[in-house]
Amino acid sequence: MRIRATTVSRKWVDGSTNTEELVEGFDQETAAVVLARYISLKMEIEEEFDATRWLDRSLIRLCSRFGDYRKDDPSSFSLHSNFSLFPQFMFNLRRSQFVQVFNNSPDETAYFRMLLNRESITNSVAMIQPSLISFSFDSPPSPVFLDVASIAVDRILLLDAYFSVVIFHGMTIAQWRNMCYQNQPEHQQFAQLLQAPQEEAQVIINGRFPVPRLVVCDQHGSQARFLLAKLNPSATYNSAHDVPPGSDIIFTDDVSFQVFCEHLQRLAVQS
Repeated sequence: MRIRATTVSRKWVDGSTNTEELVEGFDQETAAVVLARYISLKMEIEEEFDATRWLDRSLIRLCSRFGDYRKDDPSSFSLHSNFSLFPQFMFNLRRSQFVQVFNNSPDETAYFRMLLNRESITNSVAMIQPSLISFSFDSPPSPVFLDVASIAVDRILLLDAYFSVVIFHGMTIAQWRNMCYQNQPEHQQFAQLLQAPQEEAQVIINGRFPVPRLVVCDQHGSQARFLLAKLNPSATYNSAHDVPPGSDIIFTDDVSFQVFCEHLQRLAVQS
């Protein structure tokens, strides 16, 4: 989605409030958390409530009202910078444990929702959209996109999903570790690379209560699912021919964030 910090369409929400004033005061992280809490409540008290459909309709209405576009022209659609992350938050909320409760027990779902309502905005955002940090020989630790394309054979990824912390080793890193290169004096840099995400994970765990689950896994290993379940499926079994060597794919029928945005733009400009 193209994002431009431009003046949005001049529409009036009511007789006295200008849309531009609402845009300038919009806090997208707070809005995402409020929606997550509201949806969690409605899922508990309304038996037939369809959270995914409700989220989609709400996002379409928001983009139609506050977006800048030419009617019936999806390619012209853009959002103010204050809204730039909101579609991404909604995409991840749709896939989160707050909406997709099938693989969780009722007790687990209640636990997740209790903490969502109790924690700060920063911590609640981490529950909705986890952070992903890359560790490699080529660069210092740095944030990367929450996308399957961020996986590489020579990279270690650290995922902070609040309820769990995942250390994911690329295939080559895992092979070198299994061959004990880190114990050889000439490979001290590799030993430091292995240690860095462990230390960062421990800092996260020590500063959080309840204590998150620590998962240490390797690319193509069984526990890699804890990372893959949180990533944008930009590469799936349907697009395996486009995957760069050493990367990975996600076996899912879910749409990617890119396709999600394309549909969002198309529907928003029709409203």
